[in-house]
Amino acid sequence: MGAYLIYGLGLVALAALVYVGVVAIRSYFRFYGTRLVTCPETKKPAAVALDVRHAATESILGPPQFRLSECSRWPEREGCGQECLRQIERSPEDCLVRNIVAKWYQGKKCVYCLKPFETVNDIFHHKPALSGSDRKTVEWDEIRPEKLPEVLGTSLPVCWTCHMVEIFRRERPDLVLDNPWQNRQGEWTHREVGPPPRAGDHVEGHH
Repeated sequence: MGAYLIYGLGLVALAALVYVGVVAIRSYFRFYGTRLVTCPETKKPAAVALDVRHAATESILGPPQFRLSECSRWPEREGCGQECLRQIERSPEDCLVRNIVAKWYQGKKCVYCLKPFETVNDIFHHKPALSGSDRKTVEWDEIRPEKLPEVLGTSLPVCWTCHMVEIFRRERPDLVLDNPWQNRQGEWTHREVGPPPRAGDHVEGHH
């Protein structure tokens, strides 16, 4: 009888340990990542990160009390009251940088090849880029997170493939030869006369 009791208690302890581990791991990944908030002091975007270990530990016993581990305004303002945490508590998913970026790209088309961004994999498997007023392409995660709202508001989306082409174009312009009959989107620029003639084609007015 005693052996069965010990065995039963062992199973309960193991189940409790597994439960605690699952809750902690889920909470860790849920709260992990850079987030964008509006700084209560400056009223401008600030990039912050939660203390995910603390949040994961507290999630085991109930709703966690958030605290920051990083902020783009630190160390100058490291002693602030962290009032921005209320924004994260209201909507922890919507302020994640990766979710903000995914929402911005989805439904758009690459400015060069016109390929649509349809899935999250399009955005994170091969990182797309942005094209600014200088027409230089840069991957979105190369931009400081707190600058992203401003940059997204003035940039055009570029797929990963076209971004690679643009890098090659910048670094090796001597090896790039553009088709004069097509624009950068691959569309014919001489629609009134059709595509350029091929060898052996009969063209009226030419012998």
